[in-house]
Amino acid sequence: MEEVKVGIVYHVQPEPPDPENCQWLEAGAVNFGLEYRVVDPERLAKAYAGSEEDLAEVEAHSPEGGFYGSGVSIHVVGAADGHEYLRFDAFDDDPHYHYVRPTGDHNHWVPFDPVAGGDMLAFTIRSLRERLGPMLSEAGGDEVAARLDPAEQGPPIDEVKRLAYEIRDRQRAAAAAGGGRR
Repeated sequence: MEEVKVGIVYHVQPEPPDPENCQWLEAGAVNFGLEYRVVDPERLAKAYAGSEEDLAEVEAHSPEGGFYGSGVSIHVVGAADGHEYLRFDAFDDDPHYHYVRPTGDHNHWVPFDPVAGGDMLAFTIRSLRERLGPMLSEAGGDEVAARLDPAEQGPPIDEVKRLAYEIRDRQRAAAAAGGGRR
C-alpha cells in the first residue's frame, strides 16, 4: 500500500531564499537562514519565469486568485552541499513547511494546523531542536542528518529563535502602524 502524505507534492523546487534579505547562521552540518517573505502571484511568476512548466505546476495548486502570504521563513540548508532541505514558512495566514528533496523534482508542502500545533514559530524551534534529523532524512538528507551534532546546532537554534520572533514582532508592529506589508 502506498503511503499517503498530507499536503501537496510539487514537482518543482520552492522559490529560493532571497540572498539580500536572508540572514544566515552556521550550525555545523547545516546552515539556518531567516528572512521575512511576502509572497504573491507576481513574485511567484518572477521566481519561475525561466520555466513555464514550473510556473504552471505552482499555479495549478494555488488557490483561486493566486497565493498570498507573508511571514518569517526559516531555511535549513546542508552546509556541505548548499541544498535547502527544509523550509518553515511561519506565515500569519496559511503557515506551512516544506520537505525539499535534492533530486529537484520533489517539494512536499505541508500545511500547519495552528489549532493543534499552536504558534508556528514555536513548532519550528521545537522541530529544529527535537526532529531535525528525522525531518532531514524525510527530505532526502540522510547524509546531512548523520553529521548533525546537537552541540553545534544548539546555540544557533537559540539565535534563530531570538531573531525569528524579533523579525515577526517588528513586521507585525509595522503592519499595525500602517507602515508595512504583512
